Amino acid sequence: MRAAIAGWGIALPDQRLTNAELEQRVDTTDQWIVERTGIRERRVAAPGESTATLAIEAGAAAIKHAGLTPDAIDLLVVATATPEQLIPHTGAFVGDGLGIHCGSFDLNAGCAGFVYELVVGSSLLTSGGLEHVLIIGSETLSRVIDPNDRSTCILFGDGAAAMVLGASPDDGPGLLAWDLGCDGSAAGLLEVPAGGSRRPASAETVANGEHYLKMAGPEVFRRAVRIVVESAAATLQRADASVDDVRWFAPHQANVRIIEAAAQRLGIPMERTLVNIDYYGNTSAASIPLVLAEAADDGRLQSGDLVLLSGFGAGLTWGSALLRWGRA
Repeated sequence: MRAAIAGWGIALPDQRLTNAELEQRVDTTDQWIVERTGIRERRVAAPGESTATLAIEAGAAAIKHAGLTPDAIDLLVVATATPEQLIPHTGAFVGDGLGIHCGSFDLNAGCAGFVYELVVGSSLLTSGGLEHVLIIGSETLSRVIDPNDRSTCILFGDGAAAMVLGASPDDGPGLLAWDLGCDGSAAGLLEVPAGGSRRPASAETVANGEHYLKMAGPEVFRRAVRIVVESAAATLQRADASVDDVRWFAPHQANVRIIEAAAQRLGIPMERTLVNIDYYGNTSAASIPLVLAEAADDGRLQSGDLVLLSGFGAGLTWGSALLRWGRA
């Protein structure tokens, strides 16, 4: 038995933050942002929106799209780097909002979070006798970004996307192979330094801006391309598949130059690479399911297509998966 995608849904804030608006805030230009990142605008959560509210909206849409009711969900996993609060886990709020009472937990693997929850959810479904697992990537990164930091405020956006996993025959659609990893020695390259047990919140940490995301951009860029290529290649090898077998490459939407460089090194043309970073920016754990859901809705993804997913993020964490597209 395999775990395949039975339904999907997305949730995006209405508010858009364009490059033109950022030009008024920090020392940058629309041309510079587009050339360096590929981003033209990003979504920003309104005061009444949060990681949980976006996850609830996306999750409800996915359940409906799968033709199910909430009580059919046996497990809920929420991938996020921007939790609703420290305690309890975000899944508690999401489950309550969806009206489900099954087991739930959060998963924080940064921008690789969706691949991680896809692997974990699929594994629990196929080995634990579950019928339906709801996986959601949801982020409100605007809440942890310094609005005056040019290196980060241009990159990140808010949003959520959810997918319902269901059982599929072992020769049908579903997850075929995967590769996960983390190099913790590079954790300091992308982090929020304060707010946890190592550096609890204090007047000093707030004054020093240590609750904002910090990123060593050039080094993250350099490592990201290599990590994506190596992880994606390992996944293909485990599935006994080649690059030519891959119909679509769905990378994490961090930076269009990273996407282009990784696709080129893998030998996948950009015409077979799914990209939506220009409209949403980097939405971390939500980015891969967002680009998948959009491609499925507009008909690019067809039943039987082999789709290669690859994400990387804080940790430095990475994850790739090979998925045969098709409804469970």
